[in-house]
Order: sequence, then C-alpha cells, then structure tokens
Amino acid sequence: MTEQHYEKARGKPGRKPGENFAPSSVQVLDRSLKLLELVAEADGATLTDLADHSGMAPSTAHRLLTSLAGHGMVAHDAETGAWTIGVKAFEIGTAYLRFRKLGTISRPFLKQLMEDCGETANVAIEEEGDVVFISQVESHSPMRAFFRPGHRGPIHASGIGKAILSTWTDARIAALLAGRDLRHFTGKTRDTLPALLDDIAMIRSRGWSIDDEEHTLGMRCVAAPIFDEYGEAMAGISVSGPAVRLPDARVEIIGPIVGTAAEALTKAMGGRLGSSQSAG
Repeated sequence: MTEQHYEKARGKPGRKPGENFAPSSVQVLDRSLKLLELVAEADGATLTDLADHSGMAPSTAHRLLTSLAGHGMVAHDAETGAWTIGVKAFEIGTAYLRFRKLGTISRPFLKQLMEDCGETANVAIEEEGDVVFISQVESHSPMRAFFRPGHRGPIHASGIGKAILSTWTDARIAALLAGRDLRHFTGKTRDTLPALLDDIAMIRSRGWSIDDEEHTLGMRCVAAPIFDEYGEAMAGISVSGPAVRLPDARVEIIGPIVGTAAEALTKAMGGRLGSSQSAG
C-alpha cells in the first residue's frame, strides 16, 4: 500500500499526484483566497467539499484553512466538520461596506461643498497612520487640487489627517508616530512631534484644520473630522486649492463651512459628534 493510500485509509487528507507541496507565496495567497471565497459562498462547507471545488488536495486545503483560522478569517465546527467565515473576515467586510457607504453618501455633500467654496472637495479616511482618499469632487477652475481614489498621504502633512488626529489624545498621537520619520516636505511641514502637537492644539480650539502648504508648496487645505456612531473620527472632509485663492481671510470663511459640512455628513452616516479630546 502506498503512503498516499495509507493516509486515505486512516482518514487523513491526502495529496494529489504531481501537486507541488511547497507552492510559492503567490500560489499560497491565491489558494487561500479561493478557499475563503468558497467558504463564504457555501455558508459552511466540509473539507471534502472545499477540496473538490477548489481542485486542491485535502491536505493542502486543510493546511491553508488552518492558517486562515489562525488569523480569524475562517472558523471550524468540530462537531459538524463545517468551515465557516470567521469574525475577522466579517470585520473586514463590514469595514468595506462602511467606507463604500461613506463614498456614496458623501457625494452630494462634496458637490455642495465644492459649489459653496469653489474649490475641490475631498473625503478621506485614516488607515495605519496614513490618509487614504475615498472620493473627490473637483473644482471647475483650471488650476485645482486632484487626488485619485485610493491615493495615500502622510497623516502629519494633511488637512484631513490633522483633523482626525485632533480628535485623539496627545498620548495616542505620540504612540501612532513613535518610531516614524515625520517626512519633511516643505519649510512649513510640522515634521517634529512637538510642532505637530502645537498645531493640533490650535485645531482643537478652532474646530477645523489647515494644511498650510505643508505637503505641497502653493497648495492649502481646510478640513474637519467625520464621526461614527461611537463618536470617534472615522474620516474627514476638506476643500483644497491653490494658496493664492485661499489666503488667510478666505480660510477663515471656509473653515466654518467645512465644519458644518462635516457635521451634516456625520449625521447622514448615522454618526454622532465627538467631544474634543484633552491633551492628556
């Protein structure tokens, strides 16, 4: 009896002839995602079913499912033998729906904000210490700001980034930026923690933030945070444009307009306004 037949006789998952037992990392990722997709579609499936539908040997499928389970992406019911979607996959899916919802619901607010201010309006989220742009409505002016959806920017040199940070405590900001290099973009970049925290304190008292040519010379941005149902900043909304069209006097007018738009979008998202964070 061959080793393969012996494994099957003992009820252990076998390996298909000719199958590469040590696939590349790309193959592992592709196969893992395929199994995750099958588990989601089946709403619970046995190892045999998953192996059959994926074209993998049971041993390979079991190894990948076990790895996915270790990350909370799938779960295994020992009594029924069924594999189901895990809590972590649910959390990721919920996050996707939330930000997809943000992109859809924010559109009329962005359009109105652009019309009210005459400058490009943006919505972005914070992710792993960066700002990621979700949606934008461009200004009609020939010279205007532009960010593609999915564009990532440094949180310390971003109007939206600083608006979100202003809702955090100083300790939380310091923890996020610990060990990070606050990249110097222009002579106005707040590229040290003390300088950034001083600016954050002003934003808290004002209610909206300013990117004063801190990332790109000649460009300014005014932003305010958007809150979720827990009163925590989940995103930010802003207007951005050439500094020549956004002098201090105009920024003072636009700031409250952006703040009002942020409040309205927060309510439309089912969120509630957060309280100002202390510096502790």
